[in-house]
Amino acid sequence: MTKIFTACLGTETNTFASIPTGHQLFEDTCLFRKGSYGKNVPMFGAPLAVWRQRAEAKGWEVVESLCAFAMPAGKTVKKVYEGFRDEIVADLKAAMPVDAVFLSCHGAMVAEGYDDCESDLLAHVRKVVGPDIPVGVEFDLHCNIGDGTMRDATVLVLFKEYPHVDVSDRADDLFNVMEGAIEGRTKPVMASYDCRMIGVFHTTREPMRGFVDKLSAMEGKDGVLSLSIAHGFPWSDIKEMSSKIIAITDNDRPKAQKIARELAMEFFELRHQTQPPYVELNTAIARASSHNLPKPMVLADVSDNAGGGAASDSTFILRELLDKKVQDAAIAMFWDPGVVKLAFEVGEGAEFDIRLGGKLGPQSGPPIDARAKVLKLEKDVFIKFGGSRKGTNPIGDAVALQLDNVTVIVNTKRSQCHSLDCFTKLGVDPSTKKVVVVKSMQHFHAAYAPIASEVVYVAAPGALVPDWALLPYTKADKTQWPFVANPHAA
Repeated sequence: MTKIFTACLGTETNTFASIPTGHQLFEDTCLFRKGSYGKNVPMFGAPLAVWRQRAEAKGWEVVESLCAFAMPAGKTVKKVYEGFRDEIVADLKAAMPVDAVFLSCHGAMVAEGYDDCESDLLAHVRKVVGPDIPVGVEFDLHCNIGDGTMRDATVLVLFKEYPHVDVSDRADDLFNVMEGAIEGRTKPVMASYDCRMIGVFHTTREPMRGFVDKLSAMEGKDGVLSLSIAHGFPWSDIKEMSSKIIAITDNDRPKAQKIARELAMEFFELRHQTQPPYVELNTAIARASSHNLPKPMVLADVSDNAGGGAASDSTFILRELLDKKVQDAAIAMFWDPGVVKLAFEVGEGAEFDIRLGGKLGPQSGPPIDARAKVLKLEKDVFIKFGGSRKGTNPIGDAVALQLDNVTVIVNTKRSQCHSLDCFTKLGVDPSTKKVVVVKSMQHFHAAYAPIASEVVYVAAPGALVPDWALLPYTKADKTQWPFVANPHAA
C-alpha cells in the first residue's frame, strides 16, 4: 500500500518585530499532533486535511505528524524551532518507509541561528528519505525561497491569491502533481528565477489579476505542471529575501528554466503598476472625516497587521479618529489582554478608565488614556477567514468598547482582522458604520470590499511600514528594485 507522510510547521517572521515567537505563541495559534484537531480543522491545517482526504480516497495510508503554526511575530526561539523540526524528523523516521512526504510551511520562517528554516527542515527530511522519494511542499506566496528549498523539494506549490482564499485549492494542486510523481506517470523538475525586486502585490486588481490568471491558464498544457509567484516577504532581513517565479515541468528542466525566466521578467516589468496606492495618515483621516456615502469607508492599517508580525496595538489611527472627532467609526482589533481582563471585571454596560495600546515600543505609538463603555463581552472567540479559505482562527477573549465617537474591538490573542466576525461576534455591524478601520494588510479584502464604498490602504507608522527605505536592513540584498532602478540592466 502507498504510504504518505504529512506535517505542518510555519510562521511568517518579521525580523524587525519585537515579539519573540516562542512555544506559547504556537499553542495559542495552532499546535496539534497526529490529526488531533479532528473535524474542527484549524486554518493552518487545511492542507493536511486536503491531503488526507485525497490520499484516503485512493486507499493510501496517511501518517500525519505535527501541525504547528504561530501567528507572525519576531524570530522563533531556537530551541522551539529545533524541537518542532526534530519531532517531525523523528515521526518521519518512525513512519519509514514512505512513498512521499507532504509539508505545509509558510516559507518565511526565521529562527535564532536559522535564517531559512524551510531549507533546514527540508535538508533534514531529505536526509531521512533519500534522493528519490518525492517531497512536496505548499508555501504561502509571501515566502523567501532559499537554495536549499529548491534543492531538496521535488514539488513546490505556492498560494496564487492575495488575500489567500485558495489555500485548499493549492493543496489540491500539489497533490495532483505529487500523485503523478508517486505513480510514475510524470517526473516533476523545478526551476526558479529571481525577479530582483520586492513589493506588495494584490491579486484583487490589475495587472496582478491578469498575470495570475495567465499562469493558471498555462498549467496543465505543453508539459507545464505548475507555476507559482513568490511575492517575497520584505520584512525579513535575510539574504534570501526577494520575489521569484517557480516553474515545474514534466522532465524538461530547460523548458522550466526558460518559462521561469520569461515570466520573471514579465513580472518585473509590472513592478510600478502593481504596488498598492498607499495614502498618508493625515490624508486618509481627512478623507474619512468628509465621507458621507451610504456604505462605510474602509481604512486598512497595513502597518499594524498582526499577520505580518506587528503587535496589533498601535494607536496612530485611533488617536487621529478621536482627535478629529470622526463620527460613527469602528476599529478592530487591538491586542490588549489587560484591557480585556478589566472589561470582564466591570461587565457589560459599565464605564471605566483604560490605557489602551502603545505597549510594544515606538512602533506601537503612545498609549491612549480614555473613558470607555463596555458594549459586549465574549469568551474564546473564533473568526473565519474572509472568502473561501476554510478553517477558523482563535482571537481569545474579546470586548467591544465605546471610546467617545469610536467603537473599538479589543482581544487577547493577536490576529489580523480577517473577516466581519471581528465585529459581528461582538455585536457590531460594520456595514452600518461611516468609517471602519481594519488592522490588516490585505486579507480583510474578501470580506470587507463588498460592504465598502471605498478601501483605503493607510501608510501609518508601525512595524510593517510599507516604505522599504525606512527598514534597517543588514543582510537583505539591496541591489534589487526599488533600491536599484533596474538591477537586470546591471
